[in-house]
Amino acid sequence: MRRSDCTIVRPESTSVPTPHTISRGRLTFFRHSKTLYSKKYGIDLPRFTHKNSTILHASTKEDDTIRYHSLHDNKYLQYFKGHKDRVISLEVSPVDDGFISGSVDRTVRLWDLRSPHCRGLLSLPQTPIVAYDSSGLVIAVAVNHYSRILLYDLANFDKAAFLVITLEDPTLKLISFPPRPIYMTSLSFSSNGKYLLVGCSGDAHYILDSFEGHLLAKLEGFVGLERRMMGPPVDLQPSKGCSGEEVSWTPDSKYIVGGSLDGKVCVWDVQSLPARAEDIDPKRSPLRLNPVATLDGHPGPSRCVRFNPRFAMLCTAGAELVSRLDRQSRVSRCLIPGLYRLFGYLINREKRMRSRRNY
Repeated sequence: MRRSDCTIVRPESTSVPTPHTISRGRLTFFRHSKTLYSKKYGIDLPRFTHKNSTILHASTKEDDTIRYHSLHDNKYLQYFKGHKDRVISLEVSPVDDGFISGSVDRTVRLWDLRSPHCRGLLSLPQTPIVAYDSSGLVIAVAVNHYSRILLYDLANFDKAAFLVITLEDPTLKLISFPPRPIYMTSLSFSSNGKYLLVGCSGDAHYILDSFEGHLLAKLEGFVGLERRMMGPPVDLQPSKGCSGEEVSWTPDSKYIVGGSLDGKVCVWDVQSLPARAEDIDPKRSPLRLNPVATLDGHPGPSRCVRFNPRFAMLCTAGAELVSRLDRQSRVSRCLIPGLYRLFGYLINREKRMRSRRNY
């Protein structure tokens, strides 16, 4: 949510969106606001628009229509029809009423909240993952089968991509040969637009230079969400699992927070990423980063991790999020101390860096 005072939760079992409000400027418990039902169509990928009273969401029943939902009176304001299969990626423009969607039908569609008709269509060889950059002028489309990330100018969406990035990690050859393929599940640009975070279902996420396509860093030290639980071994071929929402930037793009299959919440410091001006070398190993802080999160997988875009707040979600919120004493013992340790670490680190510069 861009106003930063609300978050929304979609319980998997009932497909019900549950908004909660967060006290402004300080770390407190969630306060339940209301529960809205969509039993006929189901709900997936809920996304706030630029108003805190409306959301977009994909459907899980009946059809594959994207719906524009008013939280004020629990009514649908618009239907966006066009996809022939399930929508698996949905992002709202950071600057206007546009949004983009990617579907299992191997298409990316551009939309506008003011019109039910698709205003742009891109056909791809495999299922796409989509993202906007912070300016709303560039969109990124990931295609797993070819390990490609395509960057398009939104004003020339019907033209070829102006940059094609091949995601190749030479360190995977040290684990097995041939190396196990990378399965991308999310894309996210940094707030300054310089970097592209590629979330994956395996045990690593990646940071790319969004201008040249260099592979800069590999984030390690967590258990990927390719499996649903700890214990069973991974298959030979990678899969999405329950991955897709578990890693994101902090608002200043200095840190990345991400979930783990063991319930931990990891924090990576990405302030010292290497700068590369030479040609892309696919054999060059990326900088390998381990978490600078690890928090105890959930008893099961930490499936969704988001940092508040305006305040020093971190929100995590797991399979037992709603039941945990109802038991506030348990939440205070488990989550709040960990969050204070995280923010204390970040603040102390900033102070040390400033003192060194002044010295």
